[in-house]
Amino acid sequence: MIILLGASGYVGTAFGAAIRATGREVLPVSRADVDYTKSDVLVDLIKTTQPEFLINAAGYSGKPNVDACELHKSECLDGNAVLPGSIRLACEQTGTRWGHVSSGCIYTGVNVDGSGFKESDPPNFCFRTDNCSFYSGTKALGEDVLEGAEQCYIWRLRIPFNHVDGPRNYLSKVMRYERLLDAENSLSHLDEFVGAAVECFDKQVPFGIYNLTNTGSVTTREVVDLIKESGIAGEKEFDFFGSEDEFMKIAAKTPRSNCVMDNSKALAAGLTLSSVHDVIRSSLAKWKPEA
Repeated sequence: MIILLGASGYVGTAFGAAIRATGREVLPVSRADVDYTKSDVLVDLIKTTQPEFLINAAGYSGKPNVDACELHKSECLDGNAVLPGSIRLACEQTGTRWGHVSSGCIYTGVNVDGSGFKESDPPNFCFRTDNCSFYSGTKALGEDVLEGAEQCYIWRLRIPFNHVDGPRNYLSKVMRYERLLDAENSLSHLDEFVGAAVECFDKQVPFGIYNLTNTGSVTTREVVDLIKESGIAGEKEFDFFGSEDEFMKIAAKTPRSNCVMDNSKALAAGLTLSSVHDVIRSSLAKWKPEA
């Protein structure tokens, strides 16, 4: 049995489906039932249920986007930086293996050598560099809190999408926004992300940080071209901001992370992550409305 925190969220729901597909039992835990933010309460739950693994898919990302985090800083800090520390205490006290959903939004741009950011690269879009959104700053703090954690995976998610239309799906957002910012990014196919995370404990890969992003990177204009190629957006005309400065002036309250990440560590560990262009095409080909 696997304990799943944040089971009702976008990522948590996908985790639940992926785990059940392996034949395992999932124990979804909501704060309404169990206040897992308190490590002693979580310790009691772990001792009672004896899970083989625990997954933390809980956190605070803001709705409809990270701009909301600027207005709800206490909740954002608690969900993204304080909570991981409480879970770490509970898991280490009980000897429980566990995984934490982190974010690639702690980076911006490309690495100094022009390649994607590796797991060993320090965040450059965080409070220490004083250039980030509050959301990104708290996600970087969450990783700081977990430095040296025992029997722990840190899975970095980056702009999730899949074949199901919905408000959290990046492809849906691209089709719904009135204007777009053209930027180069790594992305994470949601189902491949959770599948690779489950593979971590199935294959018993070494604990640590993993960039669970699809191979390669893609620009917003390339995504638009793939959407047009698929035909699912009909005759929609896509409009772009002239620059990032214009985007920030008109459409955003806080800076955005646009970055390229390196997933070679995950691939070398035998985790399954497709080419980003291939999996976007596949998602568009299988496109369906939200259930």
